[in-house]
Amino acid sequence: MAVNLFFASLIWSWIGWPVLTPLQSVLGGAVLGIPVTWLFARHILRLMAKADS
Repeated sequence: MAVNLFFASLIWSWIGWPVLTPLQSVLGGAVLGIPVTWLFARHILRLMAKADS
């Protein structure tokens, strides 16, 4: 997630937004990545339970 966030900030720089530092990207990636990973894992578990039934 951190790499994606960093590269997205490079694209945002084309419209005048600041580029994130690597540290900011890692912290932002953790903040965004942990909840998204948890939600996706719940979704997969529901699909597995549905396939078993």
